[in-house]
Amino acid sequence: MADLSKYRNIGIFAHVDAGKTTTTERILKLTGKIHKTGEVHDGESTTDFMEQEAERGITIQSAAVTCEWNGHRLNVIDTPGHVDFTVEVYRSLKVLDGGIGVFCGSGGVEPQSETNWRYANDSEVARLIFVNKLDRMGADFFNVVDQVKNVLGANPLVMTLPIGREDDFVGVVDVLNRKAYVWDDTGLPENYEIQDVPADMVDDLEQYREELVETAVEQDDELMEAYMEGEEPSIEQLKECIRKGTRDLAFFPTFCGSAFKNKGMQLILDAVVDYLPAPNEVDPQPLTDPETGEATGEVALVSADEPLKALAFKIMDDRFGALTFVRIYSGRLKKGDTILNSATGKTERIGRMCEMQADERNELTEAQAGDIIAIVGMKNVQTGHTLCDPKHECTLEAMIFPEPVISIAVSPKDKGGSEKMGIAIGKMVAEDPSFQVETDEESGETILKGMGELHLDIKVDILKRTYGVELEVGAPQVAYRETITQPVEDSYTHKKQSGGSGQFGKIDYRIKPGEANSGFTFKSTVVGGNVPKEFWPAVEKGFASMMQTGVLAGFPTLDVEVELFDGGFHAVDSSAIAYEIAAKGAFRQSMPKAGAQLLEPIMNVDVFTPEDNVGDVIGDLNRRRGMIKDQQAGTTGVRIKADVPLSEMFGYIGHLRTITSGRGQFSMEFGQYAPCPANVAEQVIAEVKERNAKK
Repeated sequence: MADLSKYRNIGIFAHVDAGKTTTTERILKLTGKIHKTGEVHDGESTTDFMEQEAERGITIQSAAVTCEWNGHRLNVIDTPGHVDFTVEVYRSLKVLDGGIGVFCGSGGVEPQSETNWRYANDSEVARLIFVNKLDRMGADFFNVVDQVKNVLGANPLVMTLPIGREDDFVGVVDVLNRKAYVWDDTGLPENYEIQDVPADMVDDLEQYREELVETAVEQDDELMEAYMEGEEPSIEQLKECIRKGTRDLAFFPTFCGSAFKNKGMQLILDAVVDYLPAPNEVDPQPLTDPETGEATGEVALVSADEPLKALAFKIMDDRFGALTFVRIYSGRLKKGDTILNSATGKTERIGRMCEMQADERNELTEAQAGDIIAIVGMKNVQTGHTLCDPKHECTLEAMIFPEPVISIAVSPKDKGGSEKMGIAIGKMVAEDPSFQVETDEESGETILKGMGELHLDIKVDILKRTYGVELEVGAPQVAYRETITQPVEDSYTHKKQSGGSGQFGKIDYRIKPGEANSGFTFKSTVVGGNVPKEFWPAVEKGFASMMQTGVLAGFPTLDVEVELFDGGFHAVDSSAIAYEIAAKGAFRQSMPKAGAQLLEPIMNVDVFTPEDNVGDVIGDLNRRRGMIKDQQAGTTGVRIKADVPLSEMFGYIGHLRTITSGRGQFSMEFGQYAPCPANVAEQVIAEVKERNAKK
């Protein structure tokens, strides 16, 4: 069996365009997994294999690859940088033991790096920092190191220094070993020489080395005492200290280089092996109670000798069929095993297993704790499900995904497209938990919900190209509701005499506003048999059926109480149907008298903004009829909580990015329904009448 200490499960994450995918390509080239490196800007990189990724030059879904370095097995996951796909970063961090945060040498710490860094802090993942693109105009390694301290509130431990700047960047100085690595102009990663440190850098080197040693020995009291007494620790002792500090998140070893020009990559791979934790060195995943979701106090020990515990963290449909990406925490998994999905209570047999090479695969017969593998053809597994030994049922801590914030209505352009669309959307929802679909019962349209406009744009593109479904895409819609504001007492008689038996039903009733969120309530206080008891349900049914279409604009009506207190009946002509028709007529007659009012959905909005832009963001929320509830200052910016009507939030993310230079982010979820201001209500009612007239 494989030695767990030789495993490294790592992710590469950063702001959009900092060079994550290029870094992954270089790692694959250096470890001998690929022989020709593909470039992102040519649309040919190994891990960006979706058409949409190649075209836009961005990573959309995280891709997993396996490679070897210095006798260690590295499972590397390349994650997207764009804010609309942070769910991919979040779920990748959940199953990794370590990460490399890539920062652009000229762009520095960008907003999306902040989000990803926050996610990594929440998941307590040990990280290295790689300052990339030092060959670019305006690149400044020391400036980025300062930003990591000030913007992220993190502690970077400088391990390499750049030799030369911008076009003159030729290599790096290894601070720990006091050696210079200089590459020639061929652009080949192996063409480098180890030289003495340039004379003009010796002072800087000694200053940073002293800082490095002082920070490292803090991890070991005995070494620290010896160092205070003038005893220099050995390289091995320092490496042990750095490894411990990295694992405990006390600091983050920081490297520099240029992935595109192949300079400095070997040192990062060495650092992954030297400093990032093996699967059995990180805190084991907690087990939870499937009913309540709370921790049980037990954990999934990382060992091949324990019962099987694994987490499905990603589902992907590709040309070979459905793939389920699984991180195995405990135990072993063999081809042909029967495993239990604790979320569904169903067992499944493992058919084919493979290790992923982005778009290629290598078949496996068995895997064990610490591995990240893909299983082919699992039926009912979704992201976040726990797979375990049927004799030892358990549930790993689930993943929590943000709620979608934007929705659009779509319909297929032709009749044949609707079945195709249904199957395609089913697959896409399984792959991406932040993408949701529902059918609007009021209009019969299919509503797609996602994390942002780019997110939905790409989903529609995938439906068109991958699945061949041409769509009509509508404008985003808001679900309004109606209610009443004052009580009414009224009477209604339904009478019909025309050949055969007649119909007769008379009801006296009171309608009044109900408690908030009470929906529709009905009671009867009739005494003396004026409306016989057997007809009361018919009266209730008549009123209830009318609640779906309000009198103002046909939206469902909320929070209404109806009391039947008297009426009349005819021994021959009264029937259940007569009373039901009477109740419907009564609703139409009395609701306009009861002060009908339009309600709009109010969203709980949580905005994250740099301090410099707080005034602009609050002013903008006020203009959107928002009510500011709370402000909290943090190390990297300010969180503002507000209640804002949904109708005012369309296109907000684009606007927020404009006023915060791309650094602002927000999330929102439904709060409650509240009365619409008169001017807004008039406009909505007019729009609905216009739409209905067109139909």
